[in-house]
Amino acid sequence: MEPVQHGIDYLEFQVRDMALTKAFYASAFAWRYTDYGPAYCEFDSGSLKGGFELVEAGAALRTGGALVVLWSGDLEASLTAVQEAISQHGGRLTREIFSFPGGRRFQFCDPNEHELAVWSQS
Repeated sequence: MEPVQHGIDYLEFQVRDMALTKAFYASAFAWRYTDYGPAYCEFDSGSLKGGFELVEAGAALRTGGALVVLWSGDLEASLTAVQEAISQHGGRLTREIFSFPGGRRFQFCDPNEHELAVWSQS
C-alpha cells in the first residue's frame, strides 16, 4: 500500500520498561512486535506500525504530543481488555466511556503515562 501524503504513517513512544510496555499492548490489543536490539522495538497493530524506544533510567521522557486514537468495533470489549491490561501491567483509566459527536470513546494511560483513546461510532 502506498503511503498517504501527510497521513499518519508511524508512531513512536519512549518507554522506561520495554517488556512491561510490550506485555501491556499485547494483552490489550494483541499487537505484534519486531525487536531491533534491546533499545528499540517496532509494533504492528495490523493497520499501523510504530516503535517503542527504551529510555535509560534517570533520563527524561519526551513530553507532549498528540493523543493517539484507536478505533474499535466493540468499545466495551476494548475497555475490558484495557482494564485487564492495567490490572496486570499498570497504567490507569483517565476517562470512562463517554459520548461525543460522531461516537463514543474512553481514554487511558499506559504504564509509561502515554495517554491514548479508543473510539467507536456506536
